[in-house]
Amino acid sequence: SVGSSSASTFTLIGIPGLEAANFWLAFLLCSLYLLAVLGNGTIIYIIKAEQSLHEPMYLFLCMLAAIDMLISTSTMPRMMDLLWFNSTTIGFDACLLQMFCIHSLSAMESTILLAMAFDRYVAICCPLRHAAILTSPRIAKIGLASVIRGATVMAPLPIFIKRLPFCSSRVLSHSYCLHQDVMKLACADIKVNIIYGLIVITSVIGLDSLLISLSYVFILTAALSLSQEARLKALGTCISHVCAVFLFYVPFIGLAMVHRFGKIHGSNIHVVMANVYLLVPPVLNPIVYGVKTKQIRHRITKLFQRTTH
Repeated sequence: SVGSSSASTFTLIGIPGLEAANFWLAFLLCSLYLLAVLGNGTIIYIIKAEQSLHEPMYLFLCMLAAIDMLISTSTMPRMMDLLWFNSTTIGFDACLLQMFCIHSLSAMESTILLAMAFDRYVAICCPLRHAAILTSPRIAKIGLASVIRGATVMAPLPIFIKRLPFCSSRVLSHSYCLHQDVMKLACADIKVNIIYGLIVITSVIGLDSLLISLSYVFILTAALSLSQEARLKALGTCISHVCAVFLFYVPFIGLAMVHRFGKIHGSNIHVVMANVYLLVPPVLNPIVYGVKTKQIRHRITKLFQRTTH
């Protein structure tokens, strides 16, 4: 068997068939990346500066914005390099590091979305105990737990890849490194990688999405017992979170499905899904929350008025 040192580099690909448009695609990616950084940076700044926003919902939103900035930063600059300067090779260790960042940050985002669902559940189902249950130290602990959980669950992925020998073909099917993509290039038994990958998907994404759905069952049940006005107000506070949940889980599950059940011949669906999964939540989350949250909207307007004067 060939040693694992046989893979010193991997080849990343842009969007097959659209090579001629690479310059403009990179331009689009660059704009989206700047939008994501600006949007999430603004959310963090406003929540930090506005004392009235130091509530569980917004503190979790702050964490979500930070994760979104990190996830787009771990992939975007490299993708722009690929599209603009056609630098297709990525070192083995750089690939493993990027893979770890993408997967662990995704797990952290999933945990924070679950924490936000719990916050909405407590706020609507036991409003009087909300402040006592979700204290600032507890929120900080939840944030720390999400980081530890994301990092420990995903740490074995690069280790499992590191022990594999790689064959002659080292061309990845995305413009960044994903575990399920890299492991398919190994010329050895990848059963361990597949089983561990499935365990991670079920215990993180599967469990979190199940608990989020469950909390919404309780929220809806509690909301139905309220007067119509109170019900609309209560459910109104959940809309942004529901949007954020869909923005994260739909592309994630879509991408997992495409990898599990093979690629459709001659189609770029997996490439499109992979880029949507990494780009859309960081760009749209700040917009959704900015539009839906009166305090944030008000503060952004004030910021703009200050800069234009």
